[in-house]
Amino acid sequence: MTQASWGDVSVVLVHGAWADASSWRRVIALLHAEGLPVVAVQNPTTSLGDDAAATRLALDAAPGPVVLAGHSWGGTVITEAGNHPKVKALVYVAAFAPGAGQSTGDQVAAHPPPPGLSGVTDDGHGHFMMSTRSWIENVAQDMPEAEARILAATQTPLGAATFSDAVSQPAWAGRPCWYVVSAQDRAVSVELQRELVSRLGARSVELAAGHMSLLTHPQAVADVILAAAREVSGA
Repeated sequence: MTQASWGDVSVVLVHGAWADASSWRRVIALLHAEGLPVVAVQNPTTSLGDDAAATRLALDAAPGPVVLAGHSWGGTVITEAGNHPKVKALVYVAAFAPGAGQSTGDQVAAHPPPPGLSGVTDDGHGHFMMSTRSWIENVAQDMPEAEARILAATQTPLGAATFSDAVSQPAWAGRPCWYVVSAQDRAVSVELQRELVSRLGARSVELAAGHMSLLTHPQAVADVILAAAREVSGA
């Protein structure tokens, strides 16, 4: 499809914790190849409020209806920011999706802790970091080690209170949702992901992938976003 075929529909992408907007790079290239306009938000990962505010700025600038997608922690962000009137569909990729008054930490605590959490360390300055070893063994275990090390080296600090920030009104309660489950995830509980598919009433795809499916299976992730965009555009 050409860009004109999508009308005014665009996609806004929200990255996860210990990451940045470039984690969407392979998906962005595929969406661009289909003529779909994309913006990847560069969130500060300092608090839910800060990240939601940065996402709302991108939504304000969008020309028309938006498919809003979030990976991992980005799912909590789109749950909060997705009440923006331009947002017509939500796509969750191995992501959290808290309910009203619920935090990411609440969802983490409701299931046995995945191995990746053992690699989270306090930097002593109000932030959490993910160890290089955990990036290699748990977060990006199905990627070449050299790539996992690059992700570890470029990670952004996560505000220590971030995962305790509660969602006010979940956007998924009033919008169609899609969910991409990573069946080999060692960073976000696979059981939680499958539970959220049901809770959100989401159309879902399950991938034989680790947490970074947006980099290891970009076509499959892009296909889900494209499906949401087609529904929004009526194409």
